Amino acid sequence: MPNPILQLKDASIFQGESLILSDVNVEINKGEFVYLIGKTGTGKSSFMKTLYGDLPLTEGDGHIVDYDLKHLEEKDIPFLRRKLGVVFQDFKLLTDRTINDNLLFVLKATGWKDKTEMDARVEEVLTKVDMKTKGFKYPHELSGGEQQRVAIARALLNNPELILADEPTGNLDPQTSVEVMEVLQDINKNGNTILMATHDYALLLKYPSKTLKCDENQVYEVVQRKN
Repeated sequence: MPNPILQLKDASIFQGESLILSDVNVEINKGEFVYLIGKTGTGKSSFMKTLYGDLPLTEGDGHIVDYDLKHLEEKDIPFLRRKLGVVFQDFKLLTDRTINDNLLFVLKATGWKDKTEMDARVEEVLTKVDMKTKGFKYPHELSGGEQQRVAIARALLNNPELILADEPTGNLDPQTSVEVMEVLQDINKNGNTILMATHDYALLLKYPSKTLKCDENQVYEVVQRKN
């Protein structure tokens, strides 16, 4: 039996008064790796922002990791985001502290208290992205690909049910993009569900998977051609 982690039914997504996407019907099940593609300006980021509570869902129904997006209250948003891991294109690391301290900051902010447990968790997620030896460095001492690995590690800290990766390879060269994709693929094989917005079609060809496309105010599943 499929286990939906995300369901949108007849949903419309607005940015202010502007209708960005209409009549959205999407289902993502536990363990899936799903791409969200589309040209710049077709609504990929608005779609993602709706999922992590940055834009309200005012029309239609939406459920994500047991939260009702239509009735999401301001006070629920931090708890929703603990069940999601969000990876951004521009890394969003705090530049004034080391990688370890970046991750400890997130753990403290999400209610962790035990220093030994926190240190162990930081080491665990950095090991998953092959960055265990770089924890003492500052973000500016790392390459773009390394910073994005750290951003993925940060997204994993609270064992999220769903990882939302918004153009995670957008600022990276092709080789580094492949390395970051390998990390995401490994995480997915370990059972994490991933929704990744991208316009890097080379990655889709190299790592084919279920694909949703934003186009002309719609979101629809693209049927992959079999060679």
